[in-house]
Amino acid sequence: MKLPKVGPAFLVTAAFIGPGTIITASMAGANYGLALVWALLFAMFATLILQEMAARLGIVSQQGLGENIRQAIKQPFIKAFVVVLVVSAIVIGNGAYQSGNISGASLGLVSVAEQLGWTVTFVETLFPLVIGICAFVLLITGSYKVIERALVVLVGLMSVAFIVTFFLSQPQWHELITSFVAFKLPTGATLTVIALIGTTVVPYNLFLHASTASTKWQSVKDIPTARKDLFVSIPLGALISVAILSTAASAFFGKQISLQSAADIAPALQPLFGQSASLFLGIGLFAAGISSSITAPLAAAFALSGILNLDKHLNALGFRLTWMVILIIGVVVSSLGFKPVAVIWFAQVANGILLPLVSVFLLWIMNTAVMGNYRNNLWQNIAGVGVIFITLLLGGRSLMSAFGLL
Repeated sequence: MKLPKVGPAFLVTAAFIGPGTIITASMAGANYGLALVWALLFAMFATLILQEMAARLGIVSQQGLGENIRQAIKQPFIKAFVVVLVVSAIVIGNGAYQSGNISGASLGLVSVAEQLGWTVTFVETLFPLVIGICAFVLLITGSYKVIERALVVLVGLMSVAFIVTFFLSQPQWHELITSFVAFKLPTGATLTVIALIGTTVVPYNLFLHASTASTKWQSVKDIPTARKDLFVSIPLGALISVAILSTAASAFFGKQISLQSAADIAPALQPLFGQSASLFLGIGLFAAGISSSITAPLAAAFALSGILNLDKHLNALGFRLTWMVILIIGVVVSSLGFKPVAVIWFAQVANGILLPLVSVFLLWIMNTAVMGNYRNNLWQNIAGVGVIFITLLLGGRSLMSAFGLL
């Protein structure tokens, strides 16, 4: 079977549709029904705006975001601060969250096995290692094309699984359609709205997209192709998020069912919509977890290689060592069941500062000489400023959460 031609934006979708997005969208649906669907639509547009800039930067400069940051900042103290922040947030942060990706994929496998009637008491302890090995085998190939094709398959599997589950949950179509433009904000839902946007607009995807775009395309003539890739892949991710939220709304809203983690979702669907819904959701959770388990180490390696002026070729030693460290941390933490509170706290603080900082830098450099005739126009700048305001809210929430103020 011939796979569809896609580009780096598909990797971005594979990255942001992970276990964190699944539980966030599910909690939003369970607690507020379909009232917050508009937030996912807004998140999609915010992501399109920033990721289009990242892709354009990569193609025009033929460098990643990390390289552009390092070259543009001349003041040594500021450069050192930014380098430490990027390394901390992207590498340490991805290491902390990688365990969640692998754990999510493992939960999906456990759910599928249980729905098929298999006993997995002992085998499930090996699932994180198996998933880690799968990610390792793909990344060690050093082939962008192989990784891209694998993620096409995983995102395709994820899409089918979540959309089939969505139809099995018998959504309220009229309410769903009107909720896209209703802009309701139920009492107490503000933080959930910010969380829905925050799981979609993430700083490491900007590094991932700029670097992979510069790898995939070498001419400014490819910018329209990059945009086409973006306008297909990101809306697909938004559609998956809407399907997850709507499924949770149909299953849990108004009912006395408590969701604490992604592990609670699939089993809770079975008595409501049958074994098929629970099975497909388990498959979707597995695909989401393993796709994020591949893209998170890859993004960390691109970011670190760029900011430290290392070789960013997929076969380079430093590049490989970076993603290996991230992968190993994720496998170990998820296998042993640790809750690395201190590491996640540090990652929250670093990401809370990094997201608005990187967004500001990205908007600034999109208006400099390095972009030549491909600088931002007025409307792109206005849209960028609007998104930066949202990233400040997201960053503030991350910091407040880390310091126990939420």
